Amino acid sequence: MPNRYAAVLWVASLVPGVAIGQQASSGAAPNFTIDQAVTCSVHDAWELGGKTEAGFFAIVQAEAELAAQKRGLVLPDNETVGHQFGEYIKTQAKMDHDQLLYAIVDRAVRKYGTKPAAGGSK
Repeated sequence: MPNRYAAVLWVASLVPGVAIGQQASSGAAPNFTIDQAVTCSVHDAWELGGKTEAGFFAIVQAEAELAAQKRGLVLPDNETVGHQFGEYIKTQAKMDHDQLLYAIVDRAVRKYGTKPAAGGSK
């Protein structure tokens, strides 16, 4: 469970003013499947997330968890690393809104993720 919270902390710095656990401004959580999310460009993810910071954040969080699982990595439970992770994603996303968001998130997971500790649950 700490790894899930680490992902939240990592991406919390992605968009200033997003409160952890905040839902989309419409009051409803964004409705998407991970299959939809991984095929989205940065712009498409913004649309899929309901054009809200919280919706976009939910997509990034889901993609980070998927990438970490697929890569056999864990997301460190560290606020400083979380800030760096979020800044990396924000910088890369701003470079080209037509690039796949999952590719950016996957690169961030590879850059900041770590191998699980020996004897860990993953």
